[in-house]
Amino acid sequence: MRLRKRRGRERGNREDLPSSSVTVYPDGPLVVRGDFALRELDGETLAEGHTVALCRCGRSAVKPFCDGSHKIKKVPRRR
Repeated sequence: MRLRKRRGRERGNREDLPSSSVTVYPDGPLVVRGDFALRELDGETLAEGHTVALCRCGRSAVKPFCDGSHKIKKVPRRR
């Protein structure tokens, strides 16, 4: 993670920041690793922890989490 200084504001030390990363898998989910909290707009916590896979394909039955539906073979559309 790279920190940028903003004018007029001081950012905390790197030690103050949670250690986390997001990995984008081609044709797959976003995988969040590290210390994080995933919340709804109303503040309800959906997940906290160390690793979670988030759906990007829109096919998951357990959105926003990935259930592997992206692995289903795609059927070409007829025109």
